[in-house]
Amino acid sequence: MKAPQDIILRPIITENSMMGISGGKYTFKVAPDANKIEIAQAVEALFHVTVTKVNTINCKGRAKRVGMNAGYKSDWKKAIVTVKEGDSIEFFESMM
Repeated sequence: MKAPQDIILRPIITENSMMGISGGKYTFKVAPDANKIEIAQAVEALFHVTVTKVNTINCKGRAKRVGMNAGYKSDWKKAIVTVKEGDSIEFFESMM
C-alpha cells in the first residue's frame, strides 16, 4: 500500500476550486494510478476529516511549443473530494 503523501501530490488552487470550498469540496492533483478508495483514505489520514464522496478526472496533457521544439505536457489526474458537513481542511481555509 502506498503512503498518503504518494497519493495526494498537491492541492489545486484556482478561482473555480476555491468556490467549491463553501460546499465542502476540495481539489487535489493525485497519482494517476490511484483509485477513489485510496484517495479517500489518504485525505482522511492527512487532514483528519471524513470524506463522503470522491470524483476523479483524467486530464490530458496539452500541446506545448517553445521555438521550433514541440511536445506535450504530461497527463495527470485530478480529484474533487467532498468532506462531511462541518469538517474543513485548514490548509485551504488559510488561502481564502
